[in-house]
Amino acid sequence: MVAADMPAFQLADDLWLLDTLFQGEPGVIASYLLAGPHGLALVDVGSGATVENLLTAVRASGHEPAAIEHLLITHVHLDHAGAAGALVRRLPQARVYVHRFGAPHLLNPEKLVSSAQRIYGHRMRELWGAIEPVPAERLVVLEDGDELRVGARRLRALYTPGHAVHHVALHDEEAQVVFAGDVAGVRLPGNDFVRPPTPPPDLDLEAWTASLDRLATLKARALYLPHFGPAGDVARHLADLRSRLFEWGDLMLAGMRAGRSDVELAGILAEHADGAVLASTGGEDGETLERYELASNYLMSAQGYQRYYRKHHPELLASA
Repeated sequence: MVAADMPAFQLADDLWLLDTLFQGEPGVIASYLLAGPHGLALVDVGSGATVENLLTAVRASGHEPAAIEHLLITHVHLDHAGAAGALVRRLPQARVYVHRFGAPHLLNPEKLVSSAQRIYGHRMRELWGAIEPVPAERLVVLEDGDELRVGARRLRALYTPGHAVHHVALHDEEAQVVFAGDVAGVRLPGNDFVRPPTPPPDLDLEAWTASLDRLATLKARALYLPHFGPAGDVARHLADLRSRLFEWGDLMLAGMRAGRSDVELAGILAEHADGAVLASTGGEDGETLERYELASNYLMSAQGYQRYYRKHHPELLASA
């Protein structure tokens, strides 16, 4: 069990979970710190608004931020990569590793920031801080199958689209664990509910299914989730996510056929899912619902399904 009041929680001799305390809330966005002879590494770095929290957590683990050499980014969404540019500026040895489809957005985040600005408006700075570019000489492009030696581990990058077209998971075959990014969903501490994070613009249920198939073949004993912490019952976890992705898809397709707005669709998801979240905690727990919304909100989930069906399956809408 991950302690909710600790900025750094040791998971193994060489591994710490770091809580970035997104919007002041514990247990929402994690980074993972790996230590060892191949250099100090972070897996995902959180929002640009929580850089100081992240560095405080690194120090709480007993390490100095200036020693960090590797920033491994599962995908370039702002809750995972927003701090990358600011960290590179402050950490003299650090290089950033990202899939080739995500690399252009870190080199020049203008398009990423513009897209987010349309969604978040006046809350942009509060949520994501200043989004700084990563200099080209400090960026390493990843391809599927690339092997990385970081900390005390050998990690293999697995291209796993579906949530995002630029998504990789990082597989440690020896330890039988996966740093899964968002392709393995959202599951917060003390809860068994696995929530599909389905924001626009890249949601692709067919690609996501193939990625889940790939993760399942690894026979991992644990998934390390950015939202939030280790999940040990891997087969059930992945099966629940797969089922819920399509269950939510059916709800959204029916709502779209009925002409519902994105706000109305988000309400349908909340009505459908909140009870299951609360049942998983054993009772009423509004704080858990709020943290799930911080990690992956219903409105963006609904908008992701809208774009998916309009882009990939317009025939299903036309047949309504």
